[in-house]
Amino acid sequence: MSRFIISTADPNADPEDSVTVPLLSGLRSVPNSSSQVAIVGVNVCPIESLDYEIFENELFKQDWRSRGKLQIFQYTFMKWLLCFLIGLIVSLVGFCNNLAVENLAGMKFVVTSNMMLERRFGMAFLVFSMSNFVLTLFASIITAFIAPAASGSGIPEVKAYLNGVDAPGIFTLRTLVVKNDRDRRDLVTCGSAAGIAAAFRAPVGGVLFALEEMASWWRSALLWRSFFTTAVVALVLRAFIDLCLSGKCGLFGTGGLIMFDVYSESVSYHLEDVPPVLALGVIGGILGSLYNFLLEKVLRIYSLINEKSIGYKIFLACSISIFTSCLLFGLPWLATCRPCPADASEACPTIGRSGNYKKFQCPPGYYNDLASLIFNTNDDAIRNLFSKGTDNEFQHSSILIFFFTCFFLSIFSYGVVAPAGLFVPVIVTGASYGRFVGMLVGPHSNLNHGLYAVLGAASLLGGSMRMTVSLCVIILELTNNLLLLPLIMLVLLVSKTVADAFNGNIYDLIMKAKGFPYLETHAEPYMRQLSVGDVVTGPLQLFHGIEKVGNIVHVLRTTRHNGFPIIDEPPHSECPVLSGIILRAHLVTLLKKKAFLSTPDLTGGFNASKQFSAGDFAKRSSGNDEKIEDIDLSEEEMEMFIDLHPFTNASPYTVVETMSLAKALLLFREVGLRHLLVIPKISSRSPVVGILTRHDFMPEHILSLHPMLVRSRWKRLRFRFPALSKLF
Repeated sequence: MSRFIISTADPNADPEDSVTVPLLSGLRSVPNSSSQVAIVGVNVCPIESLDYEIFENELFKQDWRSRGKLQIFQYTFMKWLLCFLIGLIVSLVGFCNNLAVENLAGMKFVVTSNMMLERRFGMAFLVFSMSNFVLTLFASIITAFIAPAASGSGIPEVKAYLNGVDAPGIFTLRTLVVKNDRDRRDLVTCGSAAGIAAAFRAPVGGVLFALEEMASWWRSALLWRSFFTTAVVALVLRAFIDLCLSGKCGLFGTGGLIMFDVYSESVSYHLEDVPPVLALGVIGGILGSLYNFLLEKVLRIYSLINEKSIGYKIFLACSISIFTSCLLFGLPWLATCRPCPADASEACPTIGRSGNYKKFQCPPGYYNDLASLIFNTNDDAIRNLFSKGTDNEFQHSSILIFFFTCFFLSIFSYGVVAPAGLFVPVIVTGASYGRFVGMLVGPHSNLNHGLYAVLGAASLLGGSMRMTVSLCVIILELTNNLLLLPLIMLVLLVSKTVADAFNGNIYDLIMKAKGFPYLETHAEPYMRQLSVGDVVTGPLQLFHGIEKVGNIVHVLRTTRHNGFPIIDEPPHSECPVLSGIILRAHLVTLLKKKAFLSTPDLTGGFNASKQFSAGDFAKRSSGNDEKIEDIDLSEEEMEMFIDLHPFTNASPYTVVETMSLAKALLLFREVGLRHLLVIPKISSRSPVVGILTRHDFMPEHILSLHPMLVRSRWKRLRFRFPALSKLF
């Protein structure tokens, strides 16, 4: 029973007779070189893989056999109830968030505008900058000390989670009713769809966003539940909108729920309108790829600052806030005052509240067009840019200044220790240059400037995020203008195609920069030149079906592996056979419960179902598993034995050592595995030669084993600018 790992095999035994001798010793002794940590939010955390595979041991099978119709109904009802609660909670959070932003920003702008009217410009700047500073300081302190994982948009972390990557802090709510990673994965997918639906009032777009961008696995049942979740969001938000329309939501309550209504009964466009739209797509692709390139470089710089200490994180966030306040307050002074139009659809100038005609420092009867964009929330700035019937409202110089300001501020603001997303800043930036293109085209187009702003926002979204179907539907739901569908489709296709010639989408670049071992949908060409046996590393850790407690404790304390093959040898079987695989968490549970046998003989009638239930092995929340260091065993207990058969997954996924690595990757990703056992082609020796995990499929690990294959890496047809890269 002592030969459970290579390093402890009997030195006097014949190597040919030992079932633990590696078949590929030249590679099996090489450690995996891929990273085992990643940046979650702004903190470096250890990462693990998730168990999306159903662990079919005897307890699981008995639990399912014992379930009646009532238990099955309760399980199904619980999943739908959780989807309903997710939709309800996300819509409440989205509404409260928008309401708070609009009212806080409203009070800030009202007080600042009143001081500007009194010509107290210095005090106005002090109130404006200090309010921004206090809010940023408050957000950064909460994020740094309470929820570091909340930094950023959270989309890269959730996307990695749905791909099978787990890290402490991604999800900290104790969902006790959810017992396995598969159910959690479905609920997280529904939550991601609900988040987009709540943020943009786009329920169908939210479902498509989860399908196109977030989820690595999809099935019809998940589509139905995510659609139900977003429908709940849509209904709840509709009720809150009616409440706000009655004037009960404070200063800016009616404008807080994003909806940019640019509906027109007759949007007519002709062949001469296509070239400017194509130009918008090309510009959006170039700018989107540049945006991604710069953002990735900034994030790498910020990571060097954030890893020093919490003080550095907060100082960086506050510094960005002070710089932003100075810029936003100072730039409108560069714009000239313009006379209010005689046919203005709203009060001009607008004082204190949201609107298209901000007075700022201008005399009565005049407005500052740049202040109309800057001295508003992002939502109201987008509304101003999307607005129809305002073709003469903005100057070329003001739109250009606003575009460059949004472009660079959104890059430098992302990555600080505060919750900050990319969707709305990209929409604002894209809408500004789209409006500028519309102003350049002028009377030569049948489309008004507001529609060009919509198309510009779509092009930058497509160039940065590289989504097509979901973005198209989201923009249509945002703008309430189905007549724009052909042009939006054209812009998204062109911008994505152009941007793909330079780099990847923004969320994939962020995941790579953060170190998440994300499994791509495609296999590199060199993977077809390798078999799984070429990348298996070791030493291989395994147990026997009836194992000594001391051996189990020793392996768990000296390794970090999470899965261990179980084999049976004579006299318990006629020949060495693979019994299955057991998880580290299950072994720790067995040690904690002290389900021990005094001898390796099973004549005592050990009955696992009487001592354990399936709930004892339910997955706990991230980072809260039992640890082997917390278990105290006596010397007598260390000499006892554990029957691992009832707790072993007797039907694990296995591949032959000669299988193509590309095929193994496809199986691993599509099924959502954590461990993939490699068995020998010839069954005369060990029944298992190794285990593949997601780290074994990482390019850095494969190429470290086979450096000759570096030139065979899959390369897209992309333009490279080495000189530009050296500058950063």
